[in-house]
Amino acid sequence: MTGINAKAASVRFENVSKVYGTKVTAVDNINLEVKAGTLVTLLGPSGCGKTTTLRMIAGLEMATRGRIFIGDKDVTKLPATDRDVSMVFQSYALFPHMTVMENVSYGLKFSGFDKAETKEKALAGLGLVGLTGYGARLPSELSGGQQQRVAVARALVLEPQVLLFDEPLSNLDAKLRRQVREEIREIQQTLGLTVVYVTHDQEEALAVSDEIVVMRNAAIAQKGTPRELYEAPADAFVADFIGEANLIPVEITALDGDMATVRIADYTHRLPSRGLPQGPAKLAVRPSRMRLVAGQGDGVAAVIDKATYVGSRMEYTVTAAFGTVFAVLDDVATPFTVGDAVTISFAASGPVLIPAQAS
Repeated sequence: MTGINAKAASVRFENVSKVYGTKVTAVDNINLEVKAGTLVTLLGPSGCGKTTTLRMIAGLEMATRGRIFIGDKDVTKLPATDRDVSMVFQSYALFPHMTVMENVSYGLKFSGFDKAETKEKALAGLGLVGLTGYGARLPSELSGGQQQRVAVARALVLEPQVLLFDEPLSNLDAKLRRQVREEIREIQQTLGLTVVYVTHDQEEALAVSDEIVVMRNAAIAQKGTPRELYEAPADAFVADFIGEANLIPVEITALDGDMATVRIADYTHRLPSRGLPQGPAKLAVRPSRMRLVAGQGDGVAAVIDKATYVGSRMEYTVTAAFGTVFAVLDDVATPFTVGDAVTISFAASGPVLIPAQAS
């Protein structure tokens, strides 16, 4: 990364709410800070408030309560035209009758640049997204991935303080999604841009983000780095939404400093308590952190219900006294088969305790 772009600005929400009519609360009293030069993803299921939050940054929706800052400037009441932000939409929103060059140049024509400057900036923008030489083509002559890159170039050439992405990869197939998300991340890091990125795709969020903000029911459920959210989810919702997780009911039987002893069926396990008291809790364990051994051992007795070969790994559905879990193992040479008796245990850094009930 070359450092923070001189124009890149932070974004700050102070107790911001958005209410439609008298009853529908789309965003409920959120506080949020996006540091200059970082990529922050708003992640969550449909209807959680992430797109409304993005649109309030853009000025396409106005906050009902609270204040929004871009840099040190209070933009809460400013219209979209007076905010130095650019947005890349899910639909690309390219003009079909204009060439690629004309599409990328469109916003520059209203920004006070002469023809020579406009052309120079548009060519530079196409170069940034790997589309040098495509300027004369129409959008219909491009692939979906290329059209998305044109939309990114059109936003980049305006050199905004903040660049916004609304589900930018949802119209692409899996292979293109991976490719374009890598390109977006590379451009963001190379240019030191402030980016706020909305998606409902957990893998996409983990791949591109400096920080992820998980939203649920119009509020922020948890925010942190991809690793923090994946390895230390705050509750069952975050654990299951950021990657797949087995949620196993346990009993915290003893506390010793910041360590807890938990009982799972007839098996006991020690791990950080994360501030939870004695009593019922849940253990969140990623499928890759499950351990299975043949026969009886130190762990929980279980039986293989399903065994699926997926090339680079084996996937198992396993039933124990506490319920059914999903495990992923790298050993494809000597797999378990349906009906095998196994013992379940966990990787040393695998499981984390979370509250028994949703917060």
